[in-house]
Amino acid sequence: MSDPYTLIEPAVAALPLVVDSPHSGLDHDEILPMSATPEELLTGWDAYVDELFGHVPQVGGTLLHARFPRWLVDVNRARDDLDPDLLAGQLPYPLRPSDRARRGMGVLRRLALPGVPVYACKLPASFAEQLLQRYYDPYHAAVAGLIDAQHARFGAVWHIDCHSMKSRGNAMNIDNGDMRPDFVISNRDGKTCSPEFIKVVAGSLHRLGYTVSANWPYKGAELIQAYSDPARGRHSLQIEINRALYLDEAGFTRHAGFATLRGHLDQMLEAVAAYVRAELAALR
Repeated sequence: MSDPYTLIEPAVAALPLVVDSPHSGLDHDEILPMSATPEELLTGWDAYVDELFGHVPQVGGTLLHARFPRWLVDVNRARDDLDPDLLAGQLPYPLRPSDRARRGMGVLRRLALPGVPVYACKLPASFAEQLLQRYYDPYHAAVAGLIDAQHARFGAVWHIDCHSMKSRGNAMNIDNGDMRPDFVISNRDGKTCSPEFIKVVAGSLHRLGYTVSANWPYKGAELIQAYSDPARGRHSLQIEINRALYLDEAGFTRHAGFATLRGHLDQMLEAVAAYVRAELAALR
């Protein structure tokens, strides 16, 4: 593929609103020594999340979504968050595997599901670096470039990083066995955006009848941590959508709830756009 992402520009007057979906892609052309089945790999897919947020350009925001699969490269991890047990050989820089990487969920995934390896053998370290250069680096450059450009133009920027989650945690998660709320909104316990921004998003969803949790069981990861700085007007939050709201989780197909959810997310985005316009007016 030429670009590992799709970028959709605002369809109306631009606002400093960047929305990205890093796990909604499925395309790649590498030939790999797979162990997991296609169905097992799909369990990590944020199915149709890019479509759920398709209204972003209509409110003046920019929508970015990955074209490659999460199991291949997870851009919502630090670049060096890699389990060395996945590699044959060493990379020319030190790795800093987190607890998530040790549980199989690093920047290159080792496990598709608990006890289910992605690959049938270790990956050559040189090939792992090629994957990062081909997918990780361009995606992060795109996110960083959009946020920097909007901040430079408007003096502030708001970023929403969009995901879906299984309706129940599994053994790879900290909430193993627990039923999950409709939405989890995260800002790393207040570190990546203002309290007002998270209230706008959560409040809009509450009014539509959804259950919303803040920072549990997800606190947000690399894509909101790397480019946020609320004190300088750079606000990022992560949103997780319970797949049961719109998806047959076993068959990975949309059900009747998809259209309803899409309409409600359109309303949420309209509320976010109104908030951004009000914040810009206050800055002026």
